Amino acid sequence: MQTASSVSGTVIPMLSLADLPACPVETTLTLISDKWKVLILRDLMPGTKRFGELKKSIGHVSQKVLTSQLRQMEESGLLTRKVYAEVPPRVEYTLTDLGCSLKPIMDAMWTWGEQYQEQVRKCQDA
Repeated sequence: MQTASSVSGTVIPMLSLADLPACPVETTLTLISDKWKVLILRDLMPGTKRFGELKKSIGHVSQKVLTSQLRQMEESGLLTRKVYAEVPPRVEYTLTDLGCSLKPIMDAMWTWGEQYQEQVRKCQDA
């Protein structure tokens, strides 16, 4: 696994080029195509959250699945995980600069979803 530095100087792990598809769209889908990953991105866009906050805001995701998704996103360089030496343990997740760069995509998905919901409303009202 390779690493890269974010603008803030934090070293983040990155997948190797050999692990990625040749098509940029497929690469993006590889990194965020899971339902939970998109919801994690949505919930971390405003800022840092603890594991419990993410689990509560996302809803019906098991602890095991959420942990797995967060680890995959960390390995992809989309977020960082900070563990505090406290009792009880505290873990916080924050999007990296790379993760934050997905904001325009998330905004476009939000807008498209609103438009789709409106079309469904119009069809049901007709």
